[in-house]
Amino acid sequence: MAALDATHDPALRSWVSSANDPGGDFPIQNLPLAVFRRAGSGAAFRGGVAIGDQVLDLGALEALRPFAGLAAQALAAAARPTLNELMGQGAAPRASLRGALSEALRTGSAHEARLRALLVPQSAVEYAVPAEVGDYTDFYASIHHATAVGRLFRPDNPLLPNYKWVPIAYHGRASSLRVSGCGIQRPVGQVLPAGGAHPELAATRRLDYELEVGIYIGCGNALGHPVPLAQAEEHVFGLCLLNDWSARDVQSWEYQPLGPFLAKNFATSVSPWVVTLEALAPYRTPWARPPAEPAPLAYLDDAETRRAGGFDLELEVWLDTARMRAGGLGPQRLSHANFRDSWWTVSQMVTHHTVNGCNLRPGDLFGSGTQSGPGAEEGGSLLELSGGGKRGIALAGGESRSFLEDGDRVIFRAWCERPGFARIGFGELAGTVLPAAA
Repeated sequence: MAALDATHDPALRSWVSSANDPGGDFPIQNLPLAVFRRAGSGAAFRGGVAIGDQVLDLGALEALRPFAGLAAQALAAAARPTLNELMGQGAAPRASLRGALSEALRTGSAHEARLRALLVPQSAVEYAVPAEVGDYTDFYASIHHATAVGRLFRPDNPLLPNYKWVPIAYHGRASSLRVSGCGIQRPVGQVLPAGGAHPELAATRRLDYELEVGIYIGCGNALGHPVPLAQAEEHVFGLCLLNDWSARDVQSWEYQPLGPFLAKNFATSVSPWVVTLEALAPYRTPWARPPAEPAPLAYLDDAETRRAGGFDLELEVWLDTARMRAGGLGPQRLSHANFRDSWWTVSQMVTHHTVNGCNLRPGDLFGSGTQSGPGAEEGGSLLELSGGGKRGIALAGGESRSFLEDGDRVIFRAWCERPGFARIGFGELAGTVLPAAA
């Protein structure tokens, strides 16, 4: 696991003044990565790092050759149109680049004069999905979500017996990944009308979001070579926010016997910024099972995972509707949760995914599955918050929602904070529902 070092010092300040806002997402202790270009420019995408309300252009920085050794190697990879090459280099070059950027961006740096010209306001850029994602796997790692959803369909047996033993997942569709800000077209699929005997082809009437954490793979593993738990985080680059949009009426008709298909593969949204494991080092938490619960099989359990396998990551869902925007009303928070409540850790997901010899590649993406907490206000989807659509959620301006309507904008936010360390955030993941194709 990444160790604490000088880059985490809460006393560090940046010459980029907006990075010193204690409530901001992107202080100098964070330094997340994305790929970007000036909005509307048509230029090639290239790597960037967030600092305050600015993006440091890593493509332009690489042309200055400011660093040496592993940091220079990582900077050259980070300047590319995707982050795959950097992801594949592993932890040491990434940490070296982080250290060099921290020194270059802190108050008193000799690099300030040269780097000021390389800053671009975040308000003036557009983003792409940070990596070329070859494969996307979506897990089901929140026992609170699994139990709540199971209770809607199987009141007497909400949690299937394998859940507490197996990190359940399905393979999603990488081709429909979209970056934050892209509109999401309401999908069409087969649905079975309430009380009907025959299905029909129709636009979904039960469109939902799922609040998830995205996990980008760094170094891959060779086919046939499982990744032991103790080495799993060596294969993880960083985390983002992920929205696994879901058509619940399509899902309920098609998911048996093989699981998710058209109800899920029409769109998955990711936030533009990837927060590295190094940035997250101060916010690790113990991972444990309640005493009455079965311990994981040996390949999914070790002392280090129990000591600090979790992440204290606060998660929120906000919603604004077309009417709310027209009326000048701000977004309304629907729910909150914390990633530390996940039944399975990131390292356990990596190890289980490869235990059969499956090979992961740099830039592969995992979804954590919907993250819900134990409280009623901690549901990570409308399916939970509305009791399967049976009750509406009251919104400002007199509206209510059981599922999403056209024009609704869903916003995810996340951050970590801990006494003695700086608060760091993930930025926003936003998507607006568009009407179904005519």
